Amino acid sequence: MSELKKYHRKGAIEAGCDEAGRGCLAGPVVAAAVILPPRFDHPLLNDSKKLSEKQRQLLRPIIEEKAIAWAVGIVSVQEIDEINILNASFLAMHRAVDGLIERPDLLLIDGNRFKVYHDVEHACIIKGDAIYRSIAAASILAKTHRDDLMDGLHDTFPVYRWKSNKGYPTTDHRNAISAHGPCEHHRLTFALLPRQVRLPFE
Repeated sequence: MSELKKYHRKGAIEAGCDEAGRGCLAGPVVAAAVILPPRFDHPLLNDSKKLSEKQRQLLRPIIEEKAIAWAVGIVSVQEIDEINILNASFLAMHRAVDGLIERPDLLLIDGNRFKVYHDVEHACIIKGDAIYRSIAAASILAKTHRDDLMDGLHDTFPVYRWKSNKGYPTTDHRNAISAHGPCEHHRLTFALLPRQVRLPFE
């Protein structure tokens, strides 16, 4: 049985919200919103960062099948560069909530900041994905859906090895950017390389 809390406010229709890919150098930011049934539980349910890829992939179809409602929101690299990553994260969550087939009374947001979504109340919870079941479920859906997107982009741009690094600023990813330059899926407003290294196109 999961030790995560079932709800923040008893009796409210709560949607847990979380995003994935905020710290990446490439690819979109993806958010998920999930409304779980009050009795939903699974022994593996936890913050996606504490789970293996296999565990996340096992939980994803269970969450998608059992949830009262779930949806994913995506904000593109171009939008991230235009409005900045913080606003892009908020927008991705808003798009996820837009996609829910049931309107929540309360949004449980993983983190300490959020932009108000219409007239729906929200609560920001630091490390909420390790506290509430609905946020943990959202973290799993956001992570797995984004990983799938990055795996698809890898097939077009294999030199960046996105299947292994998912666009995060790993050494091999930065080395590939240094060797080949950035592509259309890189966030050009981010520091793709350390300051002392010049990009090939400069």
